[in-house]
Amino acid sequence: MPDSALIVIDVQNDFCPGGALAVEGGDQIVQGINDLMSEFPAVVLTQDWHPEGHSSFATSHPGKDPFSMIDMPYGPQVLWPDHCIQGSEGAEFHEGLDTTRADLIVRKGYNPRIDSYSAFFENDHTTPTGLEGYLRTRGIEKLTMVGLATDYCVNFSAVDAAKLGFTVTVRTDLCRAIDLDGSLKVAMEGMRGAGVVVD
Repeated sequence: MPDSALIVIDVQNDFCPGGALAVEGGDQIVQGINDLMSEFPAVVLTQDWHPEGHSSFATSHPGKDPFSMIDMPYGPQVLWPDHCIQGSEGAEFHEGLDTTRADLIVRKGYNPRIDSYSAFFENDHTTPTGLEGYLRTRGIEKLTMVGLATDYCVNFSAVDAAKLGFTVTVRTDLCRAIDLDGSLKVAMEGMRGAGVVVD
């Protein structure tokens, strides 16, 4: 499958048990992801990479609690606990993840004014990360996605990739979800509706 790539989404300490925005069982998928890497000619890792005081942090909005919603210029935004701050231990990849196989690491969420769930676009759905261009120039057309969290960054990445014309599969056995107020069910329906194969 020379035209395929494995996209590993945000397997970072803050999304694993003990982290600031821990996803239940987030560390359980690491070995399976490592094992899968050998099946792909290209491996891309994404890394949430927020500056301190990011606009998506609840602490940046006095009186607002984590996981509450606000309206931003680009649309509704969940306010998160401070997480994946640039240079912090929480932003580092899980120690068990084989980062040596990565051809490319895409950092996202570094613009202090806008969040970025997707590996392809910031949350305004127009500002690109550059990943599409990288994949196109390498002739990659088929993407398999794994990582954290199923209902946010994996979901947004998969839907954007499908809209861009890539063939996309999400391996749910190698993902874990936050499932905030039913967000997992909505995400699964949305991915399937966009033409993503959800295994």
